[in-house]
Amino acid sequence: MQHPAVPDLAHTHTRPIHWVATATAVAAVVALSSVLQPDAATAAQTAGTETRTAPAPTAPPDPAGVDFPLQCGPVAEKVQKQASGDLDGDGRPETVAVVHCDAPMGTPPDGVYVLTHGPDNARPRTVATLVAPVDRRTVTDLTVRDGAVLATLLGYSSADVPSCCPDVKDDAKWQWQNGAFIRSTPSQARTV
Repeated sequence: MQHPAVPDLAHTHTRPIHWVATATAVAAVVALSSVLQPDAATAAQTAGTETRTAPAPTAPPDPAGVDFPLQCGPVAEKVQKQASGDLDGDGRPETVAVVHCDAPMGTPPDGVYVLTHGPDNARPRTVATLVAPVDRRTVTDLTVRDGAVLATLLGYSSADVPSCCPDVKDDAKWQWQNGAFIRSTPSQARTV
């Protein structure tokens, strides 16, 4: 077997002076790199909108001071009943309020409204009307259970029935589905 011919180069034979020179060069590079550090890295900040999530409120919206869509004339609005719970599954409680005009006589019809906190937990606002006062209903029972609004409504079988004496009782249930409150009636309306 023949070995290839390789010229005898002087630098292929290491001597102690070569190791000393190499060690000195490496030490000089390390020392120089510790003295000459690059500038601190800075990231360019781009202009844009900052996304912030408002903390979820722990208390349900308070109906006091809310502007309800009622026409009460010279008398004040009165919150008759209220119930709270998470209706839309977002982890934040909503309030359902039964409100009517505080008339000195008779039985004013109720409105049933859903309230939520405004942006950045600002003052509560009305986001849905479940029962409008023009429907001539009186709410006798209101609960929020398992994400649904349950109410017992008294009403009238015809326009001829006097406002003092509702003659129809109806159980109603509303649940948030596909971006709206959908009403279902667990039982049929019955005469009182």
